[in-house]
Amino acid sequence: MRKLLFESLIHLPLTEPPPPPSDAAMEELATAIDAISRRRLGRSLSIRAVDAGSCNGCELEMHALSNAFYDIERFGIRFVASPRHADVLLVTGPVTKNMREALERTYYATPAPKWVVALGGCAGDGGCFAGSYAIIGGVSKVVPVDLHIPGCPPSPTDILRGLLALLKHVNTGGRAS
Repeated sequence: MRKLLFESLIHLPLTEPPPPPSDAAMEELATAIDAISRRRLGRSLSIRAVDAGSCNGCELEMHALSNAFYDIERFGIRFVASPRHADVLLVTGPVTKNMREALERTYYATPAPKWVVALGGCAGDGGCFAGSYAIIGGVSKVVPVDLHIPGCPPSPTDILRGLLALLKHVNTGGRAS
């Protein structure tokens, strides 16, 4: 026990290095998202996360958006608990047979204008779960999807870029449910 204690005093703990500082790029991205969302919605952008049967890799990256480094709430983007308060449904994972009805109900409970974002490879086409007896497939087989953000899992910066692309597309006449 004493040896372990002394070793812990000498050796630093193993941790991941922080993401490279790119505050200017993040600030520019956030300013663009904020301006476009306010022009389209007149307020902040509200996101309802829906796990349709994922491995939780995409959820980890999605929830990283709320940590102290990314802090998306400072840009007017927030996660909400009810689909009735959401503008965007951020769906992760392939849609399982057990989650189909829940996803449909969540979609119909979200007021217009609403957009659906399929986050990650599994939400796009079923990913590594495709072909399973319990999987229906990608999100687009159940509800209309406005944007696919690829990756396994996509980084928080890729998610922000995807939301910006969605808002720009909608502002130029894209589909709004």
